[in-house]
Amino acid sequence: MPGMLVLMGSGETSPTMVEVHRSVARRLPAGARAVLLDTPYAFQENRADISARARRYFARSVGLQVRVADGVAGADWVFSGPGSPTYALERWSEGPVGGDLRARVRARQGATVLASAAACTAGVATAPVYEIYKVGAEPHWRPGLDLLEPLGLRVVVIPHFDNAEGGTHDTRYCYLGERRLSRMERELPPGTAVLGLDEHTAVLVDLGAEEVEVAGRGGLTIRRPGTRAVLPAGSRLTLGELRGLTEGGGAVTAPPLPPPAERARQVTLEETIRACACRFQEAVAGGDPPAAARAVLDLEAELVRWSADTEEDEGGVEQARDLMRLLIARLGEASSDAGVRRLAGPLLALRDELRRAGRYADADALRDAMSRGGVQVEDTPDGSRWTTRPD
Repeated sequence: MPGMLVLMGSGETSPTMVEVHRSVARRLPAGARAVLLDTPYAFQENRADISARARRYFARSVGLQVRVADGVAGADWVFSGPGSPTYALERWSEGPVGGDLRARVRARQGATVLASAAACTAGVATAPVYEIYKVGAEPHWRPGLDLLEPLGLRVVVIPHFDNAEGGTHDTRYCYLGERRLSRMERELPPGTAVLGLDEHTAVLVDLGAEEVEVAGRGGLTIRRPGTRAVLPAGSRLTLGELRGLTEGGGAVTAPPLPPPAERARQVTLEETIRACACRFQEAVAGGDPPAAARAVLDLEAELVRWSADTEEDEGGVEQARDLMRLLIARLGEASSDAGVRRLAGPLLALRDELRRAGRYADADALRDAMSRGGVQVEDTPDGSRWTTRPD
């Protein structure tokens, strides 16, 4: 098969990357041997669960039967993703995997898909993200696998380039932030550029045709001292043009944004959670329990779609479950309130008629009956109003 190299910024087993994976899988021969390298997260206690979720994702969403392996020899398709870049590097560099991955790219054979932590290892140097961001190590580089050297690209790869999880502090550039990345760039070998991959974004390199495509939600940033070029999703260029950008020359015309229908498919779980919560609130405020129920059902459907995600929106699925439980409880309350509203209005109208007819005893009896049912009636100069009384 014609060789492919795919680098992903994040979302590698999420709905946002399904079409990218399918486009690669369509190029595979019948009965292709597909391999998952679990090395980047092999130190985690939930290693087996992460692998199982990834295998289910590729089987159900991509139609690809994948097995977990510790080597890539003879594989038509190789995938590796979340975890620790340095943990993976230490093991791949000590064994045959690092050399085999380089050989695949150099020979321009097979499909090699590296995402998140694994993508970090592809350049001439690798940022030890865990050690810097979590442990507090001084910013520094580790030697990378340099998989892109056979393509004439002297670069480092930074996934999660547009990350914004920090809120009050800068977590762009794979949690390094501007201050640390700027410092680290000065320590790179001369002529080395930064390839920044946004979250839920992939760069696909057709190694045979030497064509490059950016796909997904964000863009690919080529960053050099004092200059940068940003290629949004939908950009297509030759490998030579990309090489020119990394060397500080050349120019590529950015394409228009994808059609709205295409952009709508590329929605993160966090965005879905917010949208469903807003729809629910609007439905409850408008006294429309069926619409509120539909918002909950849509959230549940998205939760199922994202349940295979092994890295991006870590904790997001559990957050969605918590929200769904809360909304279901509130839906019960809203449905009860809606029933009260449907009865309270006509009963108050009847009570007003009784009062106008001078039948005050009957009006008071009706008010007392409503009170026993949990509806408190208050007469004001502007008319009667009601509230529900807590049990």
